[in-house]
Amino acid sequence: MFDSLGHGLRLARMGMTLLRHDALLPREYQERMPAPLRFLGGVLRPFAMRRRGRSVGARLALALEKLGPAYVKLGQFLATRPDIIGVTAADDLGRLKDRLPPFSRVRALDTINAELGATETLFGAISDPMAAASVAQVHQAILPRGGVVAVKILRPRIEKRLMREMAALRFGAGLIEYFLPSTRRLEPVQFVETVANALQRECDLRLEAGAAAEFREVAIRDGFLAVPEIDWSRSSKQVMTLTWIDGAPLTQLDRVTAMGADRAALATAVTRGFLAAALDHGFFHADMHEGNLIYGKDGKLWVVDFGIMGRIGKKERRYLAEILYGFLRRDYRRVAEVHFEAGYVAEKVTIEEFSQALRAIGEPIFGKTADQVSMSRLLLQLFDVSHLFGMHLRPELVMLQKTMVQVEGVARALYPKHDMWADARPIVERWVKRELGAEGIARRAADEASSGWAALRRLPNTVRLLEQAARNMKPEPAPARRAQFQWMSFWLGSVVAGLAVTVLYLLNVL
Repeated sequence: MFDSLGHGLRLARMGMTLLRHDALLPREYQERMPAPLRFLGGVLRPFAMRRRGRSVGARLALALEKLGPAYVKLGQFLATRPDIIGVTAADDLGRLKDRLPPFSRVRALDTINAELGATETLFGAISDPMAAASVAQVHQAILPRGGVVAVKILRPRIEKRLMREMAALRFGAGLIEYFLPSTRRLEPVQFVETVANALQRECDLRLEAGAAAEFREVAIRDGFLAVPEIDWSRSSKQVMTLTWIDGAPLTQLDRVTAMGADRAALATAVTRGFLAAALDHGFFHADMHEGNLIYGKDGKLWVVDFGIMGRIGKKERRYLAEILYGFLRRDYRRVAEVHFEAGYVAEKVTIEEFSQALRAIGEPIFGKTADQVSMSRLLLQLFDVSHLFGMHLRPELVMLQKTMVQVEGVARALYPKHDMWADARPIVERWVKRELGAEGIARRAADEASSGWAALRRLPNTVRLLEQAARNMKPEPAPARRAQFQWMSFWLGSVVAGLAVTVLYLLNVL
């Protein structure tokens, strides 16, 4: 009872803040609301502060910043779902600034001492906070034997505060699903649970350090982006130490230009670094805004903050590559076929109908200069077509598409004439040649042969388990036992025959 009361008070505070920013029942969505909500919105709107010229996404971002860390993170995750809130609102939320006043250096030293032991033996000197965000803040530190590192430290008691706020949001999402059944297709409870799980991971810097180390291996292979190295001996659950990057973030383009950067080359590096990581390795940085990208004095483009990462499997990578390749070649029928092969489009829709809709999206972007083509507008049209044809996108693909919009925005800010399609072409064509050409076919055949051989090696154990199960069965009338034995024999014989044929076929292919 008391928990429910506490959740209710927190939700009431959230509702009042959203109301003050005209983000609870925004005027822009009035026509889409049922009559009772339109009436309620009209009654409450006079209590909202005047915010002329600001979009609903910008007002929502301001409200969430007022509410605190958990709500800022909720907004950042909403920014990854343009299929729910629209591309424009997602873009506005993507600019959320989770900057907060720093906590004291003394408390930071206390955390280091509690987590790692004697600070003096680990660091020669530690600065005051250099940057403070909602979950952690960063200090610069000098090592005893020389060298400069960045030390990221969690805010004191931040985990308890975040989990308390997320419990209130779970409660609110449950109420929404109960009283508004039409919202269940958007799965508000599941979405809040996803955010809560991500926040729990962000409160353990060991997990972020692991993501940074893995992404560093990915970045080294391609060389488009650089990633700081983790100092594992000076890292723990609440403390993460990594290489200090001496440079300017891309939010300070004047400084970047003064450092002699080739901004067109940086735009290309951002685009190709993201696509190479996603297509070739299935692991990408899902929060590539300007604040997380630093142009170093060494001439490299460094990426930081690995709290939000994305993964896509081989099937989704093939889907993405073939979709991009099809658009690049204007082969809309093949793009439609890929959607059907992936099982993303309802069976009642024909390939011809879907390819016609895709042509209506793709054709307007050709024959125009790069600064006349908006990736955000293109993706919004794709989401509209997806909804029209009953297409269900996987969450990781939605996050990938959202990051593509973000990457294009960064690249355009660096170089207004940046052509994302032209820069994407070499990466996509490289993937298609490797995965769909002769090399890819041979590799898949070898994988299939290996899987078939592994299945054959497991076959004796499977037979033994079947025999044991048969002995443990209770006696049944003879006809039933005979029918069961015949069924098991047929099933086992089919498996053996299928495996044998598969292995022989693959050996012939190889």
